[in-house]
Amino acid sequence: MGPRKITPCLWFDTQAEQAANFYVSIFSNSRIERIERYPEAGSEVHGKPAGSVMVVVFTIEGQEFTALNGGPQFKFDEAISFQVPTANQEELDYFWSRLTADGGEEGPCGWLKDKFGLSWQVAPTRLHEMLSDPDPAKRDRAMTQMLKMKKLNIEPLERAFAG
Repeated sequence: MGPRKITPCLWFDTQAEQAANFYVSIFSNSRIERIERYPEAGSEVHGKPAGSVMVVVFTIEGQEFTALNGGPQFKFDEAISFQVPTANQEELDYFWSRLTADGGEEGPCGWLKDKFGLSWQVAPTRLHEMLSDPDPAKRDRAMTQMLKMKKLNIEPLERAFAG
């Protein structure tokens, strides 16, 4: 297989290496691929000390990411998020607690921001089955229950879905 056609690039101020290490510590089957450093050349443009981390390339579950130390001018917002489908409550709790650790923030309906401000959606795959069920009453009950939650809890979702 050739190179991937799309690689998300995450713009950080100076925390690219810390962020990449944080993400690979959470997800299994992940690793740092390489670190590229700012050269002396172009310092009048990039303004970074030669030898400081420019880019960290890392892989999570086969998806390559680039973390760039680009400076403070851009910040993450909820317009882009990463979805983490989970098989059960234990897996959901694991990702939720790790991704909100050390200053992350819980958001509504399974959304959170990690300590770097990156948005994630941690949701059970079962929820997608509920919300695509042919019975509109079941879908509505599951949606109503989900909208009351921050971290999703599968048991109350299942109870609401069942009626």
